[in-house]
Amino acid sequence: MTDAAQLTKLIEPEVTRLGFDLVRVSLSGTKYVSLQVMAEDPKTGQLTLDECATISRALSAMLDETDPIEDEYRLEVSSPGIDRPLTRAKDWTDWAGHEAKIALSEAIDGRKRFFGIVKGLDGDTALIEVDDAEIRLPLSLIQSAKLTLTDELIKASKPLSSEGADDIIEEKE
Repeated sequence: MTDAAQLTKLIEPEVTRLGFDLVRVSLSGTKYVSLQVMAEDPKTGQLTLDECATISRALSAMLDETDPIEDEYRLEVSSPGIDRPLTRAKDWTDWAGHEAKIALSEAIDGRKRFFGIVKGLDGDTALIEVDDAEIRLPLSLIQSAKLTLTDELIKASKPLSSEGADDIIEEKE
């Protein structure tokens, strides 16, 4: 099993059991394969380093037992970060008002790439505003979508901890 969708079905219950939400599973590389698992704490939308380690240990044990990937691979567990991918239907409502880059698998009105403001979700259709026009993008055609790093997004994404920030500022002064 080297399909991301099948791996997601295997990984998601384990991540959920640990109290986290799965954001994305991807398998990349041919010579050196990486299994990338992106998750978040539903309360914060982020993960701490300790939470990444907890997920990694649990997934490593489960993947060693089920052995779904034929070749050697490297497991990477991470938080989605500030400029997170939009992979789930709920992401389109959670991140409404922020800028995003979207790539489609098939063209709509001759375009496969869009850059605009996320406006929400209407059923199975993501809504974005591009040049003062609302564009409807079927979720089934979205190949990739990612928030764009802006000052507004930084303000909306509260850090889990500012511990040590005062020390860094004092060192620079």
